[in-house]
Amino acid sequence: MSFLEYRIQAVPSGLRKILYLNWPLVLLLTTVCAVGWLMLYSVAGGTLSTWAEPQMKRFAVGLTVMLIVAMIPIWFWRNISGVAYLLSIGLLVAVDIMGHVGMGAQRWLNLGFIMLQPSELMKIALVMMLAAYYDWLDPRKVSRPIWVLIPVILILVPVALVMVQPDLGTGILLMGGGAVVMFCAGVSWIYFAVVIGAGTGLVTLVLMSRGTPWQLLRDYQFRRIDIFLDPASDPLGAGYHITQAKIALGSGGWTGRGFMQGTQSRLNFLPEKHTDFIFTSLAEEFGFVGACSLLVLYVLIIAFCISSAIQMRDRFSALVTLGIAASFFFLFAVNMLMVMGLAPVVGVPLPLVSYGGSAMMVLLTAFGIVQSAHVHRAR
Repeated sequence: MSFLEYRIQAVPSGLRKILYLNWPLVLLLTTVCAVGWLMLYSVAGGTLSTWAEPQMKRFAVGLTVMLIVAMIPIWFWRNISGVAYLLSIGLLVAVDIMGHVGMGAQRWLNLGFIMLQPSELMKIALVMMLAAYYDWLDPRKVSRPIWVLIPVILILVPVALVMVQPDLGTGILLMGGGAVVMFCAGVSWIYFAVVIGAGTGLVTLVLMSRGTPWQLLRDYQFRRIDIFLDPASDPLGAGYHITQAKIALGSGGWTGRGFMQGTQSRLNFLPEKHTDFIFTSLAEEFGFVGACSLLVLYVLIIAFCISSAIQMRDRFSALVTLGIAASFFFLFAVNMLMVMGLAPVVGVPLPLVSYGGSAMMVLLTAFGIVQSAHVHRAR
C-alpha cells in the first residue's frame, strides 16, 4: 500500500467516499450544463431570468441529488430496481389516464410544484431493472429463448405505454438503452441480427404498400416521410422546422457568427430554440468548432463511464453504468441527427443543454447511480 493510499484509508468513511467520486465526470457534467446556461442566456436575448437562471437552480438541486445518490451503497439501488420499474410503469399508466396535455401530446403529470414526465424516470428504471435481472440470472442462461423473452417484455411494456402518448422519441431511446444492456450482458448477436433484419423488412414492406389496396400507413403518415426525405417540398409548412434548423447550422460556418449574434434564433425563425433545437443555435453562434467541442465533451462523459464500468467487479454495477451511458449517448445522438435532418423530428431534447426540469433532474440522478457504482466498487 502506497503512502497516499494509506492516508486515504485513514480518512473517515463519509469523507473517503467523496474522495472516491469520479471527479472528472462531475467536472464534465458541470461544463456541459454551463454550455447550456450560456446558450439559454443567448437565445433569451441576453436575459438570465427567462431560461438560464431557472436552469442553474435546477442544476444546483440536481447536483446535490447526484452527490447524495452517490453516497448510498450500490446494493441499495440494485434492491429497489424492481420497485422503481413498477412505480414508473404505474406513473406511465396514470399519464395515459389523466396526464397533462401539452403541444399535442399527453406526457406529463401535474403534481402542483412540478410537471413530472414519467417517461424520463423510466429511462433509468428500465436500465436498473435489466441490470438487476442479469445480475440475478446465471450467465449460462442469458441467450436461451425463455430468458431472452423476459427482458424483451420488460422493454416492450413501457415502450407501448409511451408510444400511446404519443412519444416516438422516448420509445426509441428505451429500446436502444434496453438493447445495449442485453448486448453487454452477453445475449447472442443472432437475436439482434434477427430484429434488425425484421425491422428492415418491415420498413421495406411499408414503403412498398404505398398506393396499393393493402396500404399499411395512412396518407398523412406517408406525407411525413416525404417531408423528412425532402423538407424543401413544403418549406413553409411541415418542412419549416428542419429547413430553418439547416439554415442556422450552415450559416455558422467554421467559427460561427459570434456569441448572441445568431440571426435565426434572435429573429425567432428557429422553432423551439431553447429546447429541441438549441444545438442549431450553438452551431450558428460558435460554428463547426463549437459544435464539435460540445460533441467532444459528450464523448468524454461516455468514455469515463465505460472506463469506470471496466473496473467494476460486480455485474449490476457494470451493466447499470453501461446502460446509463448508452441512454445518454442515444439522447444526444438522436437530437443532433434530428436537427441536422438525418433523422425524423421526434422531440428529443439535447441532454443537460436544453431547457427542462424533469430531464436534467433524472439525468443527474442517473449519473448519481453511476457515481455510486464507482465509489462502492471493490478496490
